[in-house]
Amino acid sequence: MGKRKSRAKPAPKKRMDKLDTVFSCPFCNHGTDVECRIDMKNLIGEASCRICQENFSSIITTLIEPIDIYSEWIDKCERVNNHEEGEDVDQDDSYVPKKRVSTTE
Repeated sequence: MGKRKSRAKPAPKKRMDKLDTVFSCPFCNHGTDVECRIDMKNLIGEASCRICQENFSSIITTLIEPIDIYSEWIDKCERVNNHEEGEDVDQDDSYVPKKRVSTTE
């Protein structure tokens, strides 16, 4: 007599690791002092440093994570620093010359 074929068990689902919500500050370089908060009611994302009181806010969508807000802040700082050194910046980018970037559009 033949043995019945057993059904293969489905593979266990992989758990997604949670992304960070605290980062190092681009101005004062403290380790975990920048905290990113997302306000879904007003569609605003904010990153702020507890030590040097620098902050950054941007308009968000429902798919944005805290790491995305921090990355936008770093990108904006790099664009401002490159523009101060004399490199060209896109014409569409509204640039306001400041020593530090504190808020977005």
